[in-house]
Amino acid sequence: MIKRIPISALKVGMYITDLNNDWIPHNTQRRRGIIKREETIEKIRKMGVQFVYIDAQKGADTQDSETAAAVDERNEEALQRAGEQKPGIAPRVPLPEEMVTALRIHTEAQELVGNFMTSAKLGAAIDVAPIHKLADELQNSVTRNANALGCLGRIREKDNYLLEHSVNLSVLMSIFGQYRKLSKDVMHQTVVGALLHDLGKILTPDEVLHKPGRLTSEEYEVMKLHARHSRDILSATEGIGKLTVITAAQHHERMDGTGYPEGLKGDEISVYGRMVAITDVYDAITADRVYHRGMTPTQGLKKLLEWSGSHLDPALVRQFIRCIGLYPVGSLVLLDSGRLGVVVEINEEDQRLPVVRVMYHTKFRMPITLTTIDLSKPSSQDRILRAVDPDEYRIDVRKFLS
Repeated sequence: MIKRIPISALKVGMYITDLNNDWIPHNTQRRRGIIKREETIEKIRKMGVQFVYIDAQKGADTQDSETAAAVDERNEEALQRAGEQKPGIAPRVPLPEEMVTALRIHTEAQELVGNFMTSAKLGAAIDVAPIHKLADELQNSVTRNANALGCLGRIREKDNYLLEHSVNLSVLMSIFGQYRKLSKDVMHQTVVGALLHDLGKILTPDEVLHKPGRLTSEEYEVMKLHARHSRDILSATEGIGKLTVITAAQHHERMDGTGYPEGLKGDEISVYGRMVAITDVYDAITADRVYHRGMTPTQGLKKLLEWSGSHLDPALVRQFIRCIGLYPVGSLVLLDSGRLGVVVEINEEDQRLPVVRVMYHTKFRMPITLTTIDLSKPSSQDRILRAVDPDEYRIDVRKFLS
C-alpha cells in the first residue's frame, strides 16, 4: 500500500515511491528505492521535503501515515473548493479567430527569447524594445481570448523545454495578472520577467544544463546559480524595470525559506515572486522532460495545493486555480456519456462546464468523430465525471488543441 508519511517518520528500511519534491526545479534525484542510510534521510530533509510517499509492502511501515488515496481525495476536495468561484477573463473574440494571432505570437516569442539569450551569451548589445513589444502583444492576446495561447502552451516538445517554458510562463503570468487586476505597467513588467526568468542559464555550463541524468550535489549548486545570474544580467540591462528583475530573481524562492537564491521566507518574497513561483512550478511539473514525465493539468493543480503553505502561497494558489479553471486547457476529461474530450476553452461562468473536443468513446474503446461541445449549452446533456490521464487511453491531446 502506498502511504504518505512526514519526513520525521522516515526510517532506514523504508521503500520510497515518490520523494514528493517536484516543486524543486531541475530535480533529477532518484525518486524511489530502499532507504539504506541515515545520511540519505538527512539529505532529503535538507531539501525542504516535508512528506514522502512509501510502499509499505516493499519496505518498513509506520503508523504515522496516510494512504495515498486519502491524500488524493483531500486534494480533490480542496481543488473543488478552490474552483467554486468564477474563473478568469471572458473571451472577447472566438477561439479559432484568436488562434491565428496566438500562433504567430507564440512562434515569435520562442525565437525572440532564444535570440535574446544568444546575444547576452555572446556579450552583444541587447535591444529590449522587441521584448517589450512582444509582451504587449502577448497580453493583448490573453485579453482577447486566453484559451488560444493556453492551447499552444500544451503543444510542446521536451527537447525545446527551455524556450517553451519561458513563453508558457509569461502566458500564465499574464492570465494570472489579469485575473488579479494588476495595473497594465505592473503586468507588463512581470510578463517580461517571466519571459526572461531563465536568462541566467546562459552562464550555466552546457554539461550541467543539458545533462540527461541525475545532477550531482555539486552540479545542482551550479544550476541554482542561474536565478542570481538572471537577476544580475537584467539589473545591468538598460530598459528593464525593477519589477521585471524581481520577478525573474524570485521565481525559485519558497515560503519556508528553502528556495534560492536568497532563501527568502513568506512576505520577504514579493507578491510577484510568489505568483511566478506558482506558475513556474505548475508549468514545470506538467511538462514532459528528458528525466521527467509530466503530470496532467489536474494532477498539477492538486500538487500545488499539497505544497501550499510550506513552499507556495496558499491564497495565491487558490486564485491561480480559479483563473485557469478546475480543468485547465489541455485537460483530458471523461464525460458521463462515456466519451473523452480535451478541454479547449474554460467557461468564465462555471468551471465545471468548459468547451471540449470529444474524440473517443470509452465504452466501445474506439475513436469517434471529432466534435466540439460547449457543456454549458442547454443542448448538451453531458457533464464531466473526472479528469483522466491520457496515457490510460494512449491519447495524444496535442493533436486536438490546434
